[in-house]
Amino acid sequence: MEKLIEALKRVNPNIDYANEKALVSGKVIDSIDMTSILAEIEDTFDIEIDMEYISPEYFDSVEAMWDMIQELSEE
Repeated sequence: MEKLIEALKRVNPNIDYANEKALVSGKVIDSIDMTSILAEIEDTFDIEIDMEYISPEYFDSVEAMWDMIQELSEE
């Protein structure tokens, strides 16, 4: 999960990703951040995030993103 936090900090180093639990629903990240986060995760973990995963539930916290990455890595 540390690799994920490092990737997220490349997008926006001012966010406390490790402790924030409402990144999307709390409007901590905006649509531009979201687009960058998608690209960064895909590049860092060599996965493709399908449209079905592009919803707040998968991006509201580092834990949610990590679970999604693990799920997509198994496919």
